[in-house]
Order: sequence, then C-alpha cells, then structure tokens
Amino acid sequence: MNKEIFTIHNSKLEQMATVTLKGNEIHTSGELPKVGEKAPGFALVKDDLSSATLSDFEGQNVILNIFPSVDTGTCAASVRRFNQEASDMENTKVLCISRDLPFAQKRFCGAEGIDNVHMLSDFKTGEFGKTYGLELLDGPLAGLHSRCIVVVNSEGTIVHTEQVSETVDEPNYEAAKAAVQ
Repeated sequence: MNKEIFTIHNSKLEQMATVTLKGNEIHTSGELPKVGEKAPGFALVKDDLSSATLSDFEGQNVILNIFPSVDTGTCAASVRRFNQEASDMENTKVLCISRDLPFAQKRFCGAEGIDNVHMLSDFKTGEFGKTYGLELLDGPLAGLHSRCIVVVNSEGTIVHTEQVSETVDEPNYEAAKAAVQ
C-alpha cells in the first residue's frame, strides 16, 4: 500500500506517506529518509530520563524499531522479537522508539525481562517523528509514530528502511537483520 500523497503546508509542497490502521487510511508527516543518506541526528529520552543521541552509538550498526506504543500487542511483539534477535547481532544496537513515557517503557521492559534493546522516548517534542517523516497526522493514533524500521550502518548511513503499510502488522525482522550482516 504505502501510497504517497502531497499536501500544501505553510505554503510549500510536502510529500507524505499513506499507511493503514485496520484498513483505514492514515497519513504521515513526510517520508522516511532514503537509503544511502546520512541518518538524521536525534536526541531522545532514556528510561532514567537522561538523553540519548544517535552519536552515542557511533561506530555501531543501529536498528531503529519505531512504533506507536509499547502498550499494544504488535508493538510489544516487535520489542520482544528484537530483544531476542539483538543478542545474536555483532556490533549492532537495537533502539526501540515510541512516544510512550519512559516510565511506561521501563515498566514494560521490567515485566517482560527485556534487556538487549534500548528503549527511547520521543515524548517531549515529537521532533524525532517529524524529522524522520513518520508522525501520524490523522486517525485514532494521530501524534504517535508510524510503525517503521530504519537501519543505520556503522558509518551513519541508512542501509534499509521499512514503513509497515498496515499498522497492525509486524515489520520484516529478517530484512532488518540482513541489512546489518
């Protein structure tokens, strides 16, 4: 699905992606950065309320597992799966990113025994979602993040992206893993 549409915002033409939630179209704030581009930097909040930036992971492969909320079945499943996969991936960190409060992320990880991924929150400003073009603009999840995978190699270049076209579906884990091997 993942159609692209254009909208006029503040007198300029912007491109957006269209995804679905249970078959109903919803729109994102833009498009994911392109493969081959340098990954845009970001500052997100860890579960101890300190800041984490992309540069903190310099020299390592990074899988950004981005989703609406860890308190939904599919999002929780993606965190669990990447937690399992992360232990076998050399020189690779998995960052699970949502707009959930860091307290909710920490609670989930504690209850689930999640310790191989880094939970990061975009709750303060939503700037990560805007910069990466994946903020949901309409529908019941407006303001949250679209389900996406962005893989960044150890040089900081994007080597794989996936915006899951149906929000309730899981991402392609194998493609994300293959991008760092």
